[in-house]
Amino acid sequence: MKLLKSLAVAVAVLTVPVVAQAQSALNDILNSGVLKVGTTGDWNPMTMKDVATNSYTGYDIDVMTALAEDMGVKVEFVPTDWKTLVNGVTAGTYHITGSASISAGRAKAAGYSQSYFSLATVPLINKKDADKFKDWADLDKAEVSVAATLGTTQEAQVKSFFPNAKHVIVEAPARDFQEVLAGRAQAHITSNVEANKLVAQYPELMIVPVKAPRARTPVAMLLPQADQVWINYVNTWITLKKEAGLFDELAAKWNLSNN
Repeated sequence: MKLLKSLAVAVAVLTVPVVAQAQSALNDILNSGVLKVGTTGDWNPMTMKDVATNSYTGYDIDVMTALAEDMGVKVEFVPTDWKTLVNGVTAGTYHITGSASISAGRAKAAGYSQSYFSLATVPLINKKDADKFKDWADLDKAEVSVAATLGTTQEAQVKSFFPNAKHVIVEAPARDFQEVLAGRAQAHITSNVEANKLVAQYPELMIVPVKAPRARTPVAMLLPQADQVWINYVNTWITLKKEAGLFDELAAKWNLSNN
């Protein structure tokens, strides 16, 4: 009887890692030959969708393409939006996402990879309002409307940074900066990376010359929270690519700045 019990325990112990491995997204990716990546396609220069060709370009797209190439699989970009970004990971719609700001709220439901880049938040306005807004406090007034996109970290930041202002929350595919361009809001906030691209694309916009950006935030990939096998693999890959200089090369290619 003792021998049978010992064998049962041994079998159970040996079975645990096999089951864990079988349940990992890593095995699904390797077996199917496809890495599914959730991406919004609306965050310049991280992920941008060309509707005409149904294709994507950007820093994130290059990162995920490199990951798929190193895994020896194809990459499939799955359209998503900010409000459902986490849900897509937890539901298994995709194996991983492109860059997402690390937040405690998202971490309640999904796992994160190591960070490989960081952002900061700045406000944008129409140039015609340059004399009205010089720093953060100028925007936190009852007569000022500040826009944000539903589901982004900026949605929470708008409410935190400007408790006295009016909050204009728009839902994708609409974007917060469009509210400023259309005159429905006087300001919006976004990452310094996107802000630089927006002012280059829309000459009527400008970054408020604040004394300092706010909410310096690392970004990382979202993954299934309980899938430590997959998380470990991605973290190992990120570590190797940091040493190889991939992230620095792509930051230079896409003119990303941490300033």
